[in-house]
Amino acid sequence: MHDNILENIINKRKEDIKACGHSFGLELAQKRERPVHPFLEEDGVILEVKRASPSKGSIAPDLNPYLTAKAYCKAGARAISCLTEENYFKGCLKDLMEVCRALDEEEAESTVKNPPCEKKALPAVLRKDFLTDEEDIKISYLAGADAVLLIARILSPEELSKMLKAIEKYGLSCLIELRTEEDLEKCLLAVKDFDKTSPLFNKIRFGVNSRDLKDFSIDRLVPAGMLKKIREAFPGSKVVFESGILSENCAAFVKSMGFNAFLMGEAAAKNPSLAASFVEAFNKAGPDANGKAWLDFSSFIAERKSDKPLVKICGNTNEEDSLLAARLGADFLGFIFYSKSKRNIDGQSVTAIRKRLEKDFHENPSFYKKKFPYFVGVIADLESKEAEEAFQLCREGIIDFLQVHTAKTSLAFLQDKKLCCLPHYCAVNLSSKEDLALLDGLEKEGESRILLDAKSEGKAGGSGKRIDEDILKLLKDRRHLWLAGGISKENIRDIEKNYFLELVDLVSSLEAEEGKKDSDKMKDFFKII
Repeated sequence: MHDNILENIINKRKEDIKACGHSFGLELAQKRERPVHPFLEEDGVILEVKRASPSKGSIAPDLNPYLTAKAYCKAGARAISCLTEENYFKGCLKDLMEVCRALDEEEAESTVKNPPCEKKALPAVLRKDFLTDEEDIKISYLAGADAVLLIARILSPEELSKMLKAIEKYGLSCLIELRTEEDLEKCLLAVKDFDKTSPLFNKIRFGVNSRDLKDFSIDRLVPAGMLKKIREAFPGSKVVFESGILSENCAAFVKSMGFNAFLMGEAAAKNPSLAASFVEAFNKAGPDANGKAWLDFSSFIAERKSDKPLVKICGNTNEEDSLLAARLGADFLGFIFYSKSKRNIDGQSVTAIRKRLEKDFHENPSFYKKKFPYFVGVIADLESKEAEEAFQLCREGIIDFLQVHTAKTSLAFLQDKKLCCLPHYCAVNLSSKEDLALLDGLEKEGESRILLDAKSEGKAGGSGKRIDEDILKLLKDRRHLWLAGGISKENIRDIEKNYFLELVDLVSSLEAEEGKKDSDKMKDFFKII
């Protein structure tokens, strides 16, 4: 994937408009033939008619937009998005018109079968394309779209404002896609001259794409990091999570963070029959502790000014070591709830450590370089009394996150509805290339961050062993790595240089003996990092 793919899409589209016009040679009626339907007045799922993408190539080459729209309607879609970009996504305006035809038929049948009071609200149609001027809005209106996508990244505030005026003129709605604070600032500038009583403000929805359109990499925490900022800038606004939803668990996780809707593209287009289960998972889900914790962490990441990796100091067993780590700048403190580990700790001790640190944090704020560290309870056996103790501490807010060690334990944890709502992340031990499939599987289930550690017989972690270099090389292009295993002051510089690190996890390299930290080693490491 080339870094300039977005620029290529825009440039090719402009060439096509110059040669064929904004309708790309398709003859449109001079008057719109269908009413404009409201877009996302209620929370729900946007399902997408999508043939291909630059990152995945062909997705559904034989897709029939008319039949797909019918299937999406029955699946409970709140809106249907139709890609009309021809060169990279293989869509067209005719696809959009076929979607509209299918929904108009559904609406006519509903009117005949049901009395007015029971008439079902049908999905609105969103035109998804790389629109750049007011003529694009007119064409979208004539082709039957109820809403259009506006990508703030490719528009200036002036262009965005002109397009919003055209949207207001035609009575359409819009989904403004943001990804950065700069994008949000463009929106604020674009609407500053609009009458605050304009109906337009009730028709603007915001979307945050988890996929970076520059290189098409995905980070599901980017939308979460923007959610609070959008609602502060535009109170009461509806916000859509875009891209990267590949499972029912992932759909539920998005809802748990407080998004009003999500847009499902590839997974729905490949298998429309599965769409109903995604819609049901999203609609049934609600806010929970896991969603709230990741929302908090996402805001923390979004507001960070440093590009240095976060630091987790794990295997803490006493107040002295924990206090030193926090004062030196640790972002996470890990406590192991596993009877087979010499670093095992009980809940009473962790509670006492937290109270001691909170007292010190408030009495001596100048001693701390960062915010109060996240407390992590590391578990490896879901059936153990140690894990039960960690679960309870998590429910009480003593522990901020559970670290569920090993892929097998993680999958069992995620299948337990009473547990998976607790704040957590998974840890996977890698010993072969085949283990990377475990990582892919957990990411598909909606796990936004996964700690990668070396595999050591008889130990869940903290062995001081490095992940094999051949495996690490396969992770070279992965963004936002959380890495453990043999990290020390001697190798952290090289690791930083070679990988896209977001967090490093250290245990044995900072110890004087197993379960007891060496203060000089701790200080030396933090001087380097």
